[in-house]
Amino acid sequence: MPGMVVFGRRWGIASDDLVFPGSFELFVRICWWIGTMILYTYHKGHIDCNGRGVLQGYLIGLLVVLALIILSLCAIVYVSAQGTITNPGPRRSIPVLVYLRALLYIPELVWACLGAVWVSDDGKGCDPATVGAVIAAVVASWIILLLTALGVVFVFDPLGNPRSQPAAPEPLGVRDLESSEGTQFFSTARSLAVKVWESRLRLLCCCLPQDESNRTVFSNIAKLFSGFFSDTDLVPSDIAAGLALLHQEQDKMEQSREPSVVVTHSPSSPIAELEKAAHCMRFAAAAYGWPLYIYSNLFTGPCKLSGDCCRSRAAEYEVVGGDNLGCHFSSILHTTGLQYRDFIYVSFHNQIYEIPFFVALDHKREAVLVAVRGTLSLRDVLTDLSAECENLPIEGVSGACYAHKGMCQAASYIYKKLVNDGILNQAFSIAPEYKLVITGHSLGAGTASLLAILLRNSFPTLQCYSFSPPGGLLSKALADYSKDFVVSVVLGKDLVPRLSIPNMEDLRRRILKIVSNCNKPKYRILLQGCWYELFGGDPDDFPTEMDNRRQQELSQPLLGEESLMIGHSSSYQSFASDDSPAHTSTHLPLFLPGRVLHITEDGTCFTEVRYRAEWSNEMAFRSILISPRMLSDHMPDAVLGALNSLTCDRPFSLCPAAVIP
Repeated sequence: MPGMVVFGRRWGIASDDLVFPGSFELFVRICWWIGTMILYTYHKGHIDCNGRGVLQGYLIGLLVVLALIILSLCAIVYVSAQGTITNPGPRRSIPVLVYLRALLYIPELVWACLGAVWVSDDGKGCDPATVGAVIAAVVASWIILLLTALGVVFVFDPLGNPRSQPAAPEPLGVRDLESSEGTQFFSTARSLAVKVWESRLRLLCCCLPQDESNRTVFSNIAKLFSGFFSDTDLVPSDIAAGLALLHQEQDKMEQSREPSVVVTHSPSSPIAELEKAAHCMRFAAAAYGWPLYIYSNLFTGPCKLSGDCCRSRAAEYEVVGGDNLGCHFSSILHTTGLQYRDFIYVSFHNQIYEIPFFVALDHKREAVLVAVRGTLSLRDVLTDLSAECENLPIEGVSGACYAHKGMCQAASYIYKKLVNDGILNQAFSIAPEYKLVITGHSLGAGTASLLAILLRNSFPTLQCYSFSPPGGLLSKALADYSKDFVVSVVLGKDLVPRLSIPNMEDLRRRILKIVSNCNKPKYRILLQGCWYELFGGDPDDFPTEMDNRRQQELSQPLLGEESLMIGHSSSYQSFASDDSPAHTSTHLPLFLPGRVLHITEDGTCFTEVRYRAEWSNEMAFRSILISPRMLSDHMPDAVLGALNSLTCDRPFSLCPAAVIP
């Protein structure tokens, strides 16, 4: 669980993470040693070429070095496989073994140089097969050394060497965390963590302008990330093991759970909304432009767009930035089936808090339709990650009104465009009897919902269809207010509608609990977890939790492995009880917008997936579900396919067995 402490610093890898890389290198080294032994035995005593003494010494030395490396790797793999994630006691000798393995890189480097010198100077008159074998050995040595260097860079933890360390970790009930020394240490650690995350974001977003507004965004996101990860001592493999265990536990609970309670008193039935939702989802998908169109039409899409791109449209519509070749707009035409004259405004301008959208006349539904694009660029990702709350006072809404900052800013940007620039006035001057409909997917769904809230007082009859919206979007007061005009559509176990800061805190708590209570070594958890994800099986066959195991507590970060092996404290109940004060989120709760229409799989019929749709409660999405489908269910083409499957008029859309009473 804690990062391994070697060479005077903490690393982003634990002492039980060396089983798989060590086993792989051990396999390579054994094969290498066997090949070298065969070569030495074959040429022993009759090497007829220049530098045969150097070659013989090289082969003998290589055999010795490889043997020592193999022995050290065997010890590392064996010791690393001992204990459990939160019990590193049996692995206390790992740092010594790591130092020994690091020392063996020195003779390996020397022998790699010696082999290279022999090949270049004395290997010309030797057997070509021998020369080729030595060259292969030299190249393999350099490749392993290079991979080792890359691995060191990869697991390097910038926060692993704080300037000051507390004297000695003590149990939470003993050590006074409010002391000036402890407070100063953790304050310094948090400040350093914020700077590190901000530097990472700037490096990742080096292509973006480094102006004042973008630096503010980086700083806010860095504070969010550092605050979320600062009070745990987890390494990435711990999180992977926890997710594998949680998936099995959730599947086991789902198998024994009674049917969920469905909202029965809904203003309209799902059937009445499904056709409207399927129609609007085409526009939400069209807003993504040519990337999604090509992805959804791999064979026909490029041919259809190739004739339209780069063609001049001569002021039939207004395009603002980002579509120099016209491919985005051409894909929108193909997806929606509208004509050029039906579009009032199309914007592909994209910055942080400023996302593309278009306004069109939907004559089939007699609506002025505003479609907002979802996440498709790095700028959109930064808008998504600006997840702190921002006040959004709305006239006529009582209670606390706040929302996701990034999407709130994006909705305000589009609101100003629609109202201040007269775009909606232009649309309704052409079709005054039409109603206003707003739609979007993912980031576009959250922005569309907030935009609908902003426009609701001016357009009382507007409707909003929000597909796969983020769970951390609206305060309870705004979520209840939006139920009259917003319909959210969620497919399966989609991660994004369940994604919010409180839900992530709950997921972290559950990972800590299940990992701390697991009695299996990490390598077994990961192996069995991979098998379960690929081939399925009975969750009961895999480790979950130990019964009546003495609870352990998680101390502050960067304190080394011993900080996690603390005695039981009666004041620490966050692992033992879901109702404890520690389980209470420190962030304001946020909810999905409007009424929630949940689409789930209802079995298969002749290899074709069948779906069912039902009204659900927003509280059903207050927990993240671990599943291989948690990302694929979020894709816009998957949502559109599910809606089309539910609304198709095929006479044999049901399995024959399904119509038998």
